[in-house]
Amino acid sequence: MKHFYLFSIILAIVLATSYIDAFTRTDFPEDFLFGAATSAYQWEGAVDEDGRTPSVWDTSSHCHNESNGDIACYGYHKYKEDVKLMADMGLEAFRFSISWTRLIPNGRGPINPKGLLFYKNLIKELRSHGIEPHVTLYHYDLPQSLEDEYGGWINRKIIEDFTAFADVCFREFGDDVKLWTTINEATIFAFAFYGEGIKFGHCSPTKYINCSTGNSCMETYIAGHNMLLAHASASNLYKLKYKIKQRGSIGLSIFSLGLSPYTNSKDDEIATQRAKAFLYGWMLKPLVFGDYPDEMKRTLGSRLPVFSQEESEQVKGSSDFVGIIHYTTVYVTNRPAPYIFPSSTNKGFFTDMGAYIISAGNSSSFEFNAIPWGLEGILEHLKQSYNNPPIYILENGTPMKHDSMLQDTPRVEYIQAYIGAVLNAIKNGSDMRGYFVWSLIDLYEITVGYTTSFGMYYVNFSDPGRKRSPKLSASWYTGFLKGTIDVASQDIITQLQSNFSGSSSL
Repeated sequence: MKHFYLFSIILAIVLATSYIDAFTRTDFPEDFLFGAATSAYQWEGAVDEDGRTPSVWDTSSHCHNESNGDIACYGYHKYKEDVKLMADMGLEAFRFSISWTRLIPNGRGPINPKGLLFYKNLIKELRSHGIEPHVTLYHYDLPQSLEDEYGGWINRKIIEDFTAFADVCFREFGDDVKLWTTINEATIFAFAFYGEGIKFGHCSPTKYINCSTGNSCMETYIAGHNMLLAHASASNLYKLKYKIKQRGSIGLSIFSLGLSPYTNSKDDEIATQRAKAFLYGWMLKPLVFGDYPDEMKRTLGSRLPVFSQEESEQVKGSSDFVGIIHYTTVYVTNRPAPYIFPSSTNKGFFTDMGAYIISAGNSSSFEFNAIPWGLEGILEHLKQSYNNPPIYILENGTPMKHDSMLQDTPRVEYIQAYIGAVLNAIKNGSDMRGYFVWSLIDLYEITVGYTTSFGMYYVNFSDPGRKRSPKLSASWYTGFLKGTIDVASQDIITQLQSNFSGSSSL
């Protein structure tokens, strides 16, 4: 098994660096969208300005005395500057989220006029530069008032409140927004925040995590169930009330690790299929076929909520597209090994899955290795098992230490490899609609704060003005989008490095 593992690592490195052919923007369909992404709490800052109230993300960051998004990138005040960066880059789309508590401070009820104006102005600015807005309605920032009132996503009351919030967004912004994602990476949101106790979620207390509330073996699946119902409710509202006039599309996004058997044994192949059922099928099977995977039903029994006939019909077909959040590929085994997951919880999601998730790197830590064939595997699986749905890659990127280098060559190689993988998937018949780099600029990151970043533009978080500076990856993406570089040539990266005006380190 050890030799197979080492061979897999070597093969992954070779494939990541050499398996893509040269390509250009014109090799992709004309209506395919290339963009970049952010989210409200990670980008906007201005958390107590102009009527915004706290979300659970605010509360958690301050409660644990961590770094926080109080100022973040100051996108609330610097959005015009950032849109100018996008336009100069040739960006075709921009994915951002709407802060629920900036728009509706109490979680329900009156709209905040200043919050409404901010998002109208942002969307107008994007449109004026020919950039397509892709709006995420929910990116983890639940109003603290709703968490206090009824526990947030573990209570079915969230369905009505989320739908009302979505209704306001569709009504106020829908004439200029054609792409909507209801909930960001619903899978990891459910099992990490309601099972593992990460950040502002719930969990069963363990010797590693002292959650004040929660039940990992139940609430993970209750929260996931309510997310599907809330998504379906908002989607059906849009289709009944707005779609004919506004002509937009609405979808749900899932966190998608590439999954490959750790060995060529039958047991590891079966474990990989179980992992696909839990990590992909949990959300996708209801969206496409109206019910949960059989593997989950058999394993979880009464712990897995049941759709009524009416709910099944509402959820089935409620997603016009699937949003994929993908960063890396991992190995799956049926036997205990130096794993990433399961974690410290005794009865969590990964224990239920009955498989061990192992880093594709040469350690047990979670690494964003550039293994583009893992993404191709996901896309092929969705094509074959879920009726080839329209797909947007809504996040893809790699982290680097924040105050390291403007010449972020590993990020260039990573993005180039994954865009090549998307093109291969298109050639193989997958219905790909867009690709978004995470992230446009350095952001406040959910687990690492400001120590590690994904941005194509460096943000000086020590500068009160949050100065932006282009990295090598911004120059590469610009050249690709504008057709001024021949992609997949190492000579191009070397040439960009030599021409790059920024200093090599900070």
